[in-house]
Amino acid sequence: MIPLRLGEIAEIVGGKVEGDSSVTVTAPAVLDGRQAEPGGLFVAFTGEHDDGHDYADQAGRAGAVAVLGSRPTPLPTVVVEDARAALQALAAHVVAQLRDRLTVVGLTGSQGKTGTKDLLAAVLSDAAPTIATIGSLNNELGVPLTMLRADAATRFLVLEMGARRIGDIATLTGLVAPDIAVVLNVGQAHLGEFGSRAAIARTKSELVRGMAPGGTAVLNGDDPRVVAMRSLTDDPVLTFGRAEHADVRALGLSLDRLGRPSFTLRTADASAPCALPLVGAHQALNASAAVAAGLAAGVPLDVATASLATASLSKWRMELRDLACGATLLNDSYNANPDSTRAALDALAAIEGGRRIAVLGEMLELGDASEAEHRAVGEYAAVRADVVAAVGEAARPIADGAGKRSVVLADNDAAVDWLRGHLATGDVVLVKASRGVRLDEVAAALE
Repeated sequence: MIPLRLGEIAEIVGGKVEGDSSVTVTAPAVLDGRQAEPGGLFVAFTGEHDDGHDYADQAGRAGAVAVLGSRPTPLPTVVVEDARAALQALAAHVVAQLRDRLTVVGLTGSQGKTGTKDLLAAVLSDAAPTIATIGSLNNELGVPLTMLRADAATRFLVLEMGARRIGDIATLTGLVAPDIAVVLNVGQAHLGEFGSRAAIARTKSELVRGMAPGGTAVLNGDDPRVVAMRSLTDDPVLTFGRAEHADVRALGLSLDRLGRPSFTLRTADASAPCALPLVGAHQALNASAAVAAGLAAGVPLDVATASLATASLSKWRMELRDLACGATLLNDSYNANPDSTRAALDALAAIEGGRRIAVLGEMLELGDASEAEHRAVGEYAAVRADVVAAVGEAARPIADGAGKRSVVLADNDAAVDWLRGHLATGDVVLVKASRGVRLDEVAAALE
């Protein structure tokens, strides 16, 4: 965050200061008062069941010096009609002040966004000071919060951009037009909200349409819907993937006994070996995307691949843990859709061990296709796992698809009890579901 007096913030967002307008904000903005830093800004929202303004004192004890909200609080407060619009306006202003020395990367896709963002952050951080989205804070609040973490030392700003409806990404690029626009894929995530893959493709294409003049689009050469987006810009395009025409091509993929990939990344001019400390063959595609974006940002191929050798992912994403019972846990519980679940099942099958147990919960927001997609995932799981445990009644179609290899468990508690009674030394257990199902609780109980 660049230092700003409260009076300046009020002028930027069109608000009124209640309290000392000379207070200077020097640290990032937060929505959770417990996460405030000394000199920070607490942004308060009034929800259906909770009022953030009531937590201003808590934020102050943690170090916040001011509040941005819709009514006065015990801390000096910029009062506005719409806190979300004010937060976005403040973020846009801050980044605009840094724009002449800042390269902005926007990244979207139906799956793999956070993992690829983590890999790209590793590549760019080794080259220059980098700010990247924490976890999956990729919506209309998360993106401006990330933007506000940038300061005069920042040279790369990596923004993961998610969407639930047409126009969401256009709103985000309206805050800052990316110099590099990375589109990973067009899949089935939020299919129930969008209605069709065509609508999802249109939404993801908003990132390319919203790119800064002279920017570079980085597109998945293996996904026809993404490749088609190159017609949306006259600016440079780099492609990545396994396809023969890809500018950054992943070749010679192999997996070690823990399912960690090694491969070669090749461009027209050079090639470099790459070994990832991450689980899953799909990570090779994510790495090729990160390296392509790194090339667009000026990071050489060999430097980028070296950075990937020590990269790590955000929590609950393909985390491999040894359990006290002698089994191995593959915790990918943060979120799920049909494509990401298949990738996780492939990773489970690649890990050497005894029985492979897939603990799967509901995949949300699939609309009318939900039952068929869950059943199809069950069929896929039955080929890759020895036991398929479907957690919750909504996940029963997974068990139906898996047939004789399946067991239905009523809820998370039942899943924990069943696993504690059945896991043995050498077993490998995958935990995977949409965030709302909270299968992370099952993984935590096992650990």
